[in-house]
Amino acid sequence: MPKLTKDIGKNHFEKKVNLSKKTTIKRILIARPNQRLGNLLLTTPLLQEVTLTFPDAKIDIIVKGDYLAPIVFKNYDNIDKIIALPKKPFDALLKYARVWLSVRNKKYDLAINAVKGSSSGKLLTKMARANYKIFGEFEEEKQYKHNDRDHIAKNPIYNLRHYLKRINTPFNNNELPSLKLKLEPQEIAEGKRVLNNITKNNKETIAIFTYATGAKCYSKEWWLPFYEKLKSTYPDFNIIEVLPIENCSQINFKAPSFYSKDVREIAALLSNTVLFIGADSGIMHLSSAAQIQTIGLFSYTDPLSYGPYGNKSISIKTNGLSPKKIIEKISIRNTATV
Repeated sequence: MPKLTKDIGKNHFEKKVNLSKKTTIKRILIARPNQRLGNLLLTTPLLQEVTLTFPDAKIDIIVKGDYLAPIVFKNYDNIDKIIALPKKPFDALLKYARVWLSVRNKKYDLAINAVKGSSSGKLLTKMARANYKIFGEFEEEKQYKHNDRDHIAKNPIYNLRHYLKRINTPFNNNELPSLKLKLEPQEIAEGKRVLNNITKNNKETIAIFTYATGAKCYSKEWWLPFYEKLKSTYPDFNIIEVLPIENCSQINFKAPSFYSKDVREIAALLSNTVLFIGADSGIMHLSSAAQIQTIGLFSYTDPLSYGPYGNKSISIKTNGLSPKKIIEKISIRNTATV
């Protein structure tokens, strides 16, 4: 598919645009055909950017699967419709085809492929009936003066701003938005109550997540000494472990733990902690979306593409580093000044 779609959108800038005519953007389509928690959360900065730039516009977003997206995008009021492709297209070919065809039935002002290199995203953008289209890849991209342009959440925002400049349309030039779940005050309050029931004291709390999928997952032999070093370095803080849906622990459940299948409930609890430490995973991105300081541990995937940012968050490439060296790179944000 990447080979078949590599040239889609390359000639789009060659289309003549009437620059004397005012650009009106009221209907927007965003293509992000994916169902994973982290990938949906990584789309939230683009949604914020689009809303800031076109506050009166209505947004349709194409995802895969109909379960997580309504939860993640719950309080994004500018979203008009979540268009869900089947998670397993060959098990629901008719529904899959209907969704693709529906993209042709509605008129949009702007269509955006939200992820550079997404074959299905580029095809959906090409199919869309839209006056303006952003396919996610520009020849000029290598000339960007942004050293973070390869980040999967930031790249589509830079592309949007670049494209709007090219078509002579005002664009937002402020600091890039960070991931945001848009938790409600009552959710945060409930998260605080749950956390207090776990810690049973008034000390600030560090959350760790010791699981990840595949090669991103650190072993018990790695996590156990790291946990012990973290405890000795921060004796005045609570340390709790957020458990994965598999309900397993790489530190053998040595720390007080929290388990939930509700991502908003997990985020609400995390929003009441001062620091999160974990490998690249959906829960790491959920921590970022809860707007807390996040330390991403990377040994396999690229932190330039997936690393947490904002709220003094950092990525640490752990290859060859001892727990002591890793923890030396961590500086807990002073919450009293935030």
